[in-house]
Amino acid sequence: MRKPVTFTLQLAFTLLVCAFLLVPVILSMLAGVTANFFQGLGSGLTLRWIGEVWGLYADTIFLSLLIAGSCLIVTLVIGVPAAYVLARQGGRLARIIEETIVLPIAVPGLAIALALIVTYGGIREFRISWAFILVGHVLYTLPFMVRSVLAVLSSIRFRELEEGAASLGASFWQRLWTVVLPNARPGILAGSLMVVTLSVGEFNLTWMLHTPMTKTLPVGLADSYASMRLEVASAYTLVFFIMIMPLLAAMQMLGRERRVRQPQNTSTRP
Repeated sequence: MRKPVTFTLQLAFTLLVCAFLLVPVILSMLAGVTANFFQGLGSGLTLRWIGEVWGLYADTIFLSLLIAGSCLIVTLVIGVPAAYVLARQGGRLARIIEETIVLPIAVPGLAIALALIVTYGGIREFRISWAFILVGHVLYTLPFMVRSVLAVLSSIRFRELEEGAASLGASFWQRLWTVVLPNARPGILAGSLMVVTLSVGEFNLTWMLHTPMTKTLPVGLADSYASMRLEVASAYTLVFFIMIMPLLAAMQMLGRERRVRQPQNTSTRP
């Protein structure tokens, strides 16, 4: 009897915490489709505020997606090879380099942005372009890609797999594409998920780096809360969730598909 009671209490506590976190989000999204927030749902539902958000801030939405996609490509190109080299080399030097890569996470985003402005702010064309924000996002998100891929590579003893493939005559590029990357796929997917979500939602660093022509979604969201009606700001939040949730679900499904498929492959071995 004690076990069911304990389980019930744990479940109730979990549901309470989930409700505490989700209820404000749900209420905020409802405000974005309510005709008058102060009158509540009784005033009726409308898509007017979403239309206003799209008319006023559509450029910030597309710019955020462009920066997030570019950030993902850059971190994949830099982070995956870096994790491969660190996992292959090992030793004290590899650990020092890994900790150095992680340093931007420990430094406040405002400090990173200020360092970039002091160093590269004099290059006018670069300073006013969205590439300036992209550099900051890459610095901030690269550690997540490297750590995710490195953790997977370190757990599968890929060097033994590489040596086996090399003994069968596989070249370096064949080993990379057929052995290393397929086995590192869970880490790459996990790192990609974190990079995209962090880039789309990053505010502190972006707020310092942006210009009036390079506002991203979080900066536009802050502006809407500061200067617009609450319904417009809430509709902006709703648009943010509509954008990010399908992306998160797709990446989670890809990772789950990989985990389900792997036991089936191992179970067929003699």
